[in-house]
Amino acid sequence: MTAPDGVTLHLPSPEATDALARRLAARLRPGDTLLLEGPVGAGKSHLARALITALLDVPEDIPSPTYTLVQTYAGRSGPIWHADLYRLGDPDELAELGLEEAFGTAICLVEWPERLGAAAPAAALTVTLAPVEDGAARRATLSWSAGDWAARLEDLRDDA
Repeated sequence: MTAPDGVTLHLPSPEATDALARRLAARLRPGDTLLLEGPVGAGKSHLARALITALLDVPEDIPSPTYTLVQTYAGRSGPIWHADLYRLGDPDELAELGLEEAFGTAICLVEWPERLGAAAPAAALTVTLAPVEDGAARRATLSWSAGDWAARLEDLRDDA
């Protein structure tokens, strides 16, 4: 396996996080998985909601899947799965959720992806969010070790 490649971005506000979500959404297709990492309060759910909103033709309420573990949506290019695995007790429970099958057919956003264990897709894009000093700002690091993310994210810093 090769060393991960990556892009680091400064997000000075929630609006900048929303803009990143829109830029990422434009690059996603069914079969893509985003692994959303970061501590509680880092903005994982905020980014996921903004990204899902950008992928929908008709806006709808996007609740956190903290208790349901998975929420699904009908996006314009196919199904979207949003999983929050914080409450997942064991990776064996993934089979009950159907998440492993969704990795091949849907756009999947997974919060707390370390709970996937070996089931994490090798070609996933990892988005690590971290708060910075002033409270509202975040640092987003996008990394990958497989797949065509380098080409798909090449101009990410330049997009408005």
